Amino acid sequence: MKTTLAMVQTAKRKLEPMDLPIPEIDADSGLLRIEACGICGSDYEQYEGLLRTPMPVIPGHEPLGVIERIGDRAAARWGVDVGDRVAVETMLSCRFCPACLAGQYHLCRTRKVYSYIPLDVAPGLWGAYAEYMYLAPNAIVHKVDPSLPPELAVMFNPLGAGFRWAVEIPQTRLGQKVLILGPGQRGLASVIACREIGISDIIVTGLEKDASKLALAREFGASHTINVDQENVKVRVRELTDGLGADVVIDVSSYSVEPVSMALDLVAVGGTIVLAGMKGFKSIPDFVSDKIVVKEVSIRGAFGVTSTAYESAIRLIESGRSPIGRMHTHRFEIRDAETAIRTLAREIPDQESIHSCLMPGLS
Repeated sequence: MKTTLAMVQTAKRKLEPMDLPIPEIDADSGLLRIEACGICGSDYEQYEGLLRTPMPVIPGHEPLGVIERIGDRAAARWGVDVGDRVAVETMLSCRFCPACLAGQYHLCRTRKVYSYIPLDVAPGLWGAYAEYMYLAPNAIVHKVDPSLPPELAVMFNPLGAGFRWAVEIPQTRLGQKVLILGPGQRGLASVIACREIGISDIIVTGLEKDASKLALAREFGASHTINVDQENVKVRVRELTDGLGADVVIDVSSYSVEPVSMALDLVAVGGTIVLAGMKGFKSIPDFVSDKIVVKEVSIRGAFGVTSTAYESAIRLIESGRSPIGRMHTHRFEIRDAETAIRTLAREIPDQESIHSCLMPGLS
């Protein structure tokens, strides 16, 4: 075993298969054999060149796999050994800067992100659109039940986002009303996370073309869904919240900027808005800051997922209580990565993808 197949992004909307050398590992690092890599909206943004990531680069920041090789110190530090299945966190942080020391390692001043580190940074295997991926000494891994189907186990990432964005960041409490703007995989994962802590009043918004996703949101436990193409969102939310608005509003919609300004009208006095959907660095029209002042609204950004949220997600998936597998729709071989991304982005006719993943050796 001297090389690995990897899909390398070499330009905007261009992924090329390459055989790359598999590096030797030292006492502090490891090598992961990829079982599955989840695909999300940021993969499409990277593919489109919107994230301005360096190229050439191997995408893929949601890795699930089996430890192929590991150094002695790494095995002791991570508590894993050859043959163990692990989920790998996206962030690589320094552990020593003020943010890391304060427990906010996802905001590390010098953080690196799997899938955004270019090939010319040794050893090059920094993304999971490949058969093998390098485990750096500062990586964080979590053991996962090896009996789970890989396409289910790899959903630790979107579900982890649901726990962090919809529960941890807004400190969601029993009795609160939660509004989720966007029924994609992370919006649906937010529904599951809220239901897991006992939230019963959950509203999810979506477009006409999101009908199947809104139906799934109800299946996952949303109390109400709103088709924004057919209903007045502000009126409907007032009706469903006794005129008070939602205590927690989570925007997980991508690209669309309208939900950001609208959230100020939908949130309750003293409520919290969590902004997690990237907008391609577009400005927000009609954003009236006085509404934040008079309502004393808290607005929080959400970047990445923390270990506690990943652990909550993994334990829930392993328990079998979660119906999250219902939102898995597609599996692709790694050579079909472009098709997978374009399917998620609705560029492939008659294909509706919610959660999809790449699986080496699938064909």
